[in-house]
Amino acid sequence: MPTPPIANHFDAIVVGSGISGGWAAKELTEKGLRVLMLDRGRMVEHVKDYHTAMTPPWELPHRDSMPLDLLEKYPVQNRTGFAVTEATHHFFINDLEHPYVEEKPFDWIRGNQVGGKSLTWGRYSFRFSDLDFAANAREGIAVDWPIRYKDVAPWYDYVERFAGIAGNRDGIPHLPDGVFQPAMPDSCLDAHIRQSINGQFKDRKVVSARLAHLTAPTAEQTALGRAKCQYRNLCMRGCPYGAYFSTQSATLPAARKTNRLTVRPHSLVNSIIYDEKSRKATGVRVIDAETGTWHEFFAKIIFLNASTLGSTFVLLNSTSARFPNGMDDSGQLGHNLMDHHFHVGASGQYEGLQDKTYFGRHPGGLYIPRFRNVGTDKQAFKRGYGFEVYSGRSNWDHIFEEDGFGVDLKEKAAQFGNWNVTLDAFCETLPYHDNRVYLTDAVKDKWGQPVLKMDASFRDNEQLMRKDAKEQAVLMLEKAGFTDIEPMDTPTNPGLSIHEMGTARMGRDPKTSVFNGQCQHHAVKNVFCTDGAVMTSSPCQNPSLTYMALTARAAEYAVKELKRGGI
Repeated sequence: MPTPPIANHFDAIVVGSGISGGWAAKELTEKGLRVLMLDRGRMVEHVKDYHTAMTPPWELPHRDSMPLDLLEKYPVQNRTGFAVTEATHHFFINDLEHPYVEEKPFDWIRGNQVGGKSLTWGRYSFRFSDLDFAANAREGIAVDWPIRYKDVAPWYDYVERFAGIAGNRDGIPHLPDGVFQPAMPDSCLDAHIRQSINGQFKDRKVVSARLAHLTAPTAEQTALGRAKCQYRNLCMRGCPYGAYFSTQSATLPAARKTNRLTVRPHSLVNSIIYDEKSRKATGVRVIDAETGTWHEFFAKIIFLNASTLGSTFVLLNSTSARFPNGMDDSGQLGHNLMDHHFHVGASGQYEGLQDKTYFGRHPGGLYIPRFRNVGTDKQAFKRGYGFEVYSGRSNWDHIFEEDGFGVDLKEKAAQFGNWNVTLDAFCETLPYHDNRVYLTDAVKDKWGQPVLKMDASFRDNEQLMRKDAKEQAVLMLEKAGFTDIEPMDTPTNPGLSIHEMGTARMGRDPKTSVFNGQCQHHAVKNVFCTDGAVMTSSPCQNPSLTYMALTARAAEYAVKELKRGGI
């Protein structure tokens, strides 16, 4: 191997190790660069550090309920009802140690470890289409995306093939097909829902959710130690089989195979070092989270992958004579914060199929892609929503209340309640300029840094969308023969969907955007950002697959530019 780099000098620095950061490390190391990957949290090693992954609930001290002393450390997660449990809390941030300020309510759900939220994400993996990439230009909202589907399509292919996405080719133009492994099978109720809605609604189609789970692993995937999904649905504890895509299971071992990766946990990136003479970034300033000591690391390329708001914090805090208000010329840094709004739809019960059940725990379900404002459909609101569909059999635990023993008790245990289903809409939010975050010194974190202040809310367009989503969910369940249908509209705050986007958007004009179509900073050409911060709008599909594709695409461009002397 070539001579190792000087301890604080590298070819590239990657800030963050989640879904996009893992991809940046993999791509840059495989292209020959010596890479330092920095993460603010602790080290998590694949399998070894999933210490509750194989633990049955009766062996957990509190049977997977959060004891009060733990709940006190997670006030944000606790107030939202988010699924942080005794078995998963170690993969979520201690809110008391990492404060932020809320001008308006914002539920910031964060991970704090190498691997980030790639260990706990929902794994729904959908492509965007030109219905999404052209929406702003078509409607005269915000700024136009500087890319179109054709620019990203080959990179979707590339990341899907490596990550492993289970799904079907459904032929829906605005939800493009991809490179899929076999879809997970329907339950009998899923099959009924699919057949009924597809048969009665010409403008919508029920499909299998496209999930980042291996169902037929490739040789490349098994060589990394990955295996097919075991249908345990304990994914948030970490998957010791490597069946779902995460930094730990996929991109990190691939990057490590190159012997060009250095991972430094407990490293809070405070700011980017900017050189006035060369007009380039030369490195980053880092606080050691354990000791509080400051360090500087230097590189030719910097990739920001610290999550939407994490990357924006670094940019806002990177002040200099050239950038007195943070590393931005457009005035858009911190603005246009978006998140999906959800928990709206309906649930119901199905009285048929009483003689059938299912085996295993399906880690995903069905999906109803967007059907509003598609083609000739015109609504009172802009954009649209898609439904995640969750189904199952109720009353599994009724035996806890039954008396008896032996054969009689076993027979009672095998009698379950009705089948049930929930349609939960994930809805797009428009990019409002005054939905924003900014730094405040009113509160400091434990290392003396300013914190982010959140000032964002959902507006009239989102409320009109929710009303329609609830009505359509009820209608579909009625048509599919469900009973006891209950409409659902649980108000949520921005942040809870954990799909934060915007605040450092990409665009064509440096006067109105922070990054260009290559995810390259307009003014500081060797700084790239490929997480949710660069999103120009927030299509209703889950965004993580797009982060992966944009990261691989930007890494290819960055290395080529570096080799030709362009950065």
